[in-house]
Amino acid sequence: MTADETRTRTVEDGGGDQNADNSAAAGVPTDVGPIEFTRVEAPAARRQRLTTGSLICLVGVLLLILVPFTHGSARFALSDAFDPVQLPTIVLPGMPIVLICALLCLASGAAFLTGRARGRMEAVAGTVGGVAFLIGFLTWAAAGRDLPFPVSNQFAGTLAVATPLVLGALAGVLGERAGVINVSIEGQFLVAALAAAIVGSLTQSVFWAIVAAAIAGVGMGALLALFAIKYLVNQVVLGVVLNMLATGITGFIFDQLVEPNQATLNSAPVLEKIAIPGLSKIPFFGPVLFDQNVLAYLAGISVVVVWLLLFKTKWGLRVRAVGEHPRAADTVGISVVGMRWSAVLAGGLFAGLGGAFFTLASTGAFSKEFTVGNGFIALAAVIMGRWHPVWAAIMALFFGFVTQMASQLQTLSTPVPSQFLLMLPYVATVIAVAGLIGRVRAPAADGVPYEKA
Repeated sequence: MTADETRTRTVEDGGGDQNADNSAAAGVPTDVGPIEFTRVEAPAARRQRLTTGSLICLVGVLLLILVPFTHGSARFALSDAFDPVQLPTIVLPGMPIVLICALLCLASGAAFLTGRARGRMEAVAGTVGGVAFLIGFLTWAAAGRDLPFPVSNQFAGTLAVATPLVLGALAGVLGERAGVINVSIEGQFLVAALAAAIVGSLTQSVFWAIVAAAIAGVGMGALLALFAIKYLVNQVVLGVVLNMLATGITGFIFDQLVEPNQATLNSAPVLEKIAIPGLSKIPFFGPVLFDQNVLAYLAGISVVVVWLLLFKTKWGLRVRAVGEHPRAADTVGISVVGMRWSAVLAGGLFAGLGGAFFTLASTGAFSKEFTVGNGFIALAAVIMGRWHPVWAAIMALFFGFVTQMASQLQTLSTPVPSQFLLMLPYVATVIAVAGLIGRVRAPAADGVPYEKA
């Protein structure tokens, strides 16, 4: 029975006359009849349910508005022109599909608003509403267009966009699980991207570029740990200051050193895709999942590694202990300062790898404010993922999906203004954080400085 369920449960006395005699002897009335337990819905759960239902109904109404403006059929290509195995293109009737999806969204929203979606049904209704809106919106956007919507490119691009976000989210999870808020992921990305560009240009080695980016990320993590753990600076303010510091330093170095020497200091090698033999030949899934660059593979492996470290090792147990109750951890001999330092530095390593992706996965060149706020999106993924490495990675994939979808819709020449498509990923993130996930509880000591008594 969950906390937000409302139900009545009757408990029958199964002890017979002996229980009644014992109750009478103890002075407890025996004629009170059946005992009823009632679970009432918590106010926070009710607000989340109503907010989610209203949001799903709103997008359902939006799809209803789009129905009259849907003309022709929508085509969805499962393969691109270069795939050796060409899968069929799915053709859907535009107007009927959008109408059906709108009705499914309204039904899902109504299930939330009326309280019929409880427990597992809540997850089912939310999934149906989300998938229906996605299919309906894409069908409207692709209906009557000259080009089909490239589904395989959509998923491949999602992984590419989400790779640095996953690594940045892991950095945030590690730090905050230990009680240190990491708002400086953006700054770690920036410094690591610059380090990868310079070292990669000088050595023409992807390996050394990644190593330099990782060291730069750890260095920024050390600054965060130094001032947050040793000098007890407010961690949110500190993160903002470190981001400004990173922006200023990288901008100064770029203007004074890198830009005048583009050929020697800003021409790092670009990551090549590594096709996994056999698996990369699987139609549709092969090119999407098994034909990526090394940092994309590292991001996937890192999620598993961080999960194992946090939940299956003694080190992870201690990290979580100092993030929840540092005083109790200290009393049993755990070094709160040491564990926090180790977690923040490990997070800096992952943030450094994420920063390297911005430089090495695109052009091999760095430019000022290169990361365009992705560090803050990674921080949002940490909160949306409830400080869990797997869920944070899934939220990073969600943002990557929306970003790639906005890019694909621009190529289809949809009537949606390009400015709205550019801000669509950020709007989706704000809606998800504010409206869908409800209240979340961070680690109890997250952001709380610790002073040994």
